[in-house]
Amino acid sequence: MTVRVQTDPFDAGAELNGFAKGRGDVGAVVSFTGVVRDTQGNLREMLIEHYPGMTEKAISAIADEARKRWDLADVLVIHRYGPLAVGAPIMMVATAAAHRAAAFEAADFLMDYLKSRAPFWKKEVTAEAETWVAAKNADEDALKRW
Repeated sequence: MTVRVQTDPFDAGAELNGFAKGRGDVGAVVSFTGVVRDTQGNLREMLIEHYPGMTEKAISAIADEARKRWDLADVLVIHRYGPLAVGAPIMMVATAAAHRAAAFEAADFLMDYLKSRAPFWKKEVTAEAETWVAAKNADEDALKRW
C-alpha cells in the first residue's frame, strides 16, 4: 500500500504503469484521477491545505479499511496540496485485485471517503474572491452506500 500527499505534479499514466507492473497475481487494476475543474469559467486556481502527518494517517486508515473490506492485492493513493491550476491532477486512486468487482468497489469506496473525510481544505481562487469549498450533500449521501 502506498499513500503519498505531495505538492509535486504526478503523471497518472506512469503511476498506473508502475503500480501494475509485474502484477501476475491480479486480474484487475482500477484507477481514477481527479482533476481541477472550472465550473464557473473564472477559476484561477484551487488552493488545497492539509495538516501534515494527520492527513497521511487518515488516508492510510481509509486505505486499510478498503483492504479489509475487499480482497485487494494493493492500493495506491496520491493526493496533492498547494496551489493547483485548472486541469491539474489533484488525486489518484488505484486498486489491484484478483477480480474486477473488488477493484472497482474498493476504488469507488476510496474516492467517496477521500472526497468527504480526508482532512483537506479547498479554496477556490478567482479574480473576484477566495472562497472555501463547502461540503456537498451529494458527497455525504454517497457515503451511505458503504
